[in-house]
Amino acid sequence: MSPGSLVLLLSILGALGLGDPGPLEDVVIDRYYIPKICLREVQMGDFIRYHYNGTFKDGKKFDSSYDRGATVAGVVGVGRLITGMDRGLQGMCVNERRHLIVPPHLGYGSIGVAGLIPPDATLYFDVIMLDIWNKDDKLQITTLSKPEHCNRTVENSDFVRYHYNGTLLDGTPFDSSYSKDSTYDTYVGTGWLIKGMDQGLLGMCAGEKRSIIIPPFLAYGEKGYGTVIPPQASLVFSVLLVDFHNPKDGIFLEHLEVPASCKRRAVTGDFVRYHYNGTLMDGTLFDSSYSRNHTYNTYIGKGYIIPGMDQGLQGVCVGERRRVVVPPHLAYGENGAGDKIPGSAVLIFDVHIIDFHNPADPVEIETVYRPEGCNITTRDRDFVRYHYNCSLLDGTKLFSSHDYEKPQEVTLGANKVIEGLNSGLLNMCTGERRVLIIPPHLGHGESGARGVPGSAVLRFEVELISMEEGVPEGYLFIWHGDPPASLYEQMDLNKDGEIPADEFSTFIKTQVAEGKGRLMPSSDPEKVIADMFRNQDRNQDGKITSEELKLKSDEDQEKIHEEL
Repeated sequence: MSPGSLVLLLSILGALGLGDPGPLEDVVIDRYYIPKICLREVQMGDFIRYHYNGTFKDGKKFDSSYDRGATVAGVVGVGRLITGMDRGLQGMCVNERRHLIVPPHLGYGSIGVAGLIPPDATLYFDVIMLDIWNKDDKLQITTLSKPEHCNRTVENSDFVRYHYNGTLLDGTPFDSSYSKDSTYDTYVGTGWLIKGMDQGLLGMCAGEKRSIIIPPFLAYGEKGYGTVIPPQASLVFSVLLVDFHNPKDGIFLEHLEVPASCKRRAVTGDFVRYHYNGTLMDGTLFDSSYSRNHTYNTYIGKGYIIPGMDQGLQGVCVGERRRVVVPPHLAYGENGAGDKIPGSAVLIFDVHIIDFHNPADPVEIETVYRPEGCNITTRDRDFVRYHYNCSLLDGTKLFSSHDYEKPQEVTLGANKVIEGLNSGLLNMCTGERRVLIIPPHLGHGESGARGVPGSAVLRFEVELISMEEGVPEGYLFIWHGDPPASLYEQMDLNKDGEIPADEFSTFIKTQVAEGKGRLMPSSDPEKVIADMFRNQDRNQDGKITSEELKLKSDEDQEKIHEEL
């Protein structure tokens, strides 16, 4: 034990009545509680706040700040306190507790305080230090955590949204945004905040956490605030910046992935299908098209979506991934939306463009291969056989003729395939290969089809395998020249005055074989001939009479006369 410690111990023992070494020459200090962390100690000239109980040697209380319900505030070492307190408080930490024994000559001396403290009284104080600051203090800012990427920091006139816990320097909480389940939203540098917070928020990144210690002259000063913040109190704020923006902000674009080949970019009036994740600046997900397993489909530049997205989707390519940061005045404003988007929230959309088109778009045709010497091409009503692969513009495979045993067969112009594919198969040579980009209004429209999303742009790879010359619409058979003058007599092969189905079929096949006429192209010519017979057998008795047999050209002429 050191000599100094022994003197201090003897002084304390005497004060407790366990021995009387004589009058005290100086203040006796017992630091009976010292915080593990002491960032600052009281020095001469510091302003302090503390609570105390004052008693005499016999334990009788003569004064207490607790009884008054208010802490004591004052400056140390400038003669505003009794000398013993001036000395006994020096070196204290916030939240430190001390017993002080103040001899009369360092207290109220031989005069005392009338009616309260007798002359030559030794005074006993139990003190807890609550606050320390100095007029030369500055804001103390400690960064607790910071995002790896910070493209922008808070500046004056920015609008910020942040969470905070507010405590006094001794740790006593006085307010918290978390308890209100809402961020604190305000402008910075415009006088809406205490000066210390105006300064302490500057330079912060969205997502950053700070501890900000504010001296009273940058907080609520001599008046304090209500019953929760005493006069001359230092304040400690633990702040999490959720987001911020400036009223002058436009959208911010980040191009995450742009396809090497981008033949066309979206413009106002285009209809766009895209997937997105929507988050707040702190990463909280508020919406996602992926969760619904369905793209978001809309026109851009027409006011159907928030202004920030109307702007943010301009110029996108099919397959592009882009990030669109939208300030609240271009999103949902001060009111927010539902319970997922708070008022004045900055929104971040990570967007993947699946496809887009314009309602005025035609079929886009790219010829990949065309045989040399191609003189004969497909026309409306021709019967064609072709192979195809069909996919979405993002590469998703939908259908393929290669999955079946034979090519696809169709009569062009017979409304058997979507309009865009029909157009794309016209004017093709046998062996030609094409890529067709078909907008939805020439495909499966807004409703889509089985396996095809609504409003989807389709990509077809087609190869023409063969073609047969067709017949005009409404015809099943046409003559290459004039029909026989006595058609019924020639068709009545056994000359019995009636033509059954087998006789009719034999006659038509003979005409085709001799090159005198041709059937409507079909994969099932027998069915075509059967349809022809059924059309002529008007009473459906299984045979054609001379009265029933009529050429289609004659039938059409009769209808004209009837209409006239």
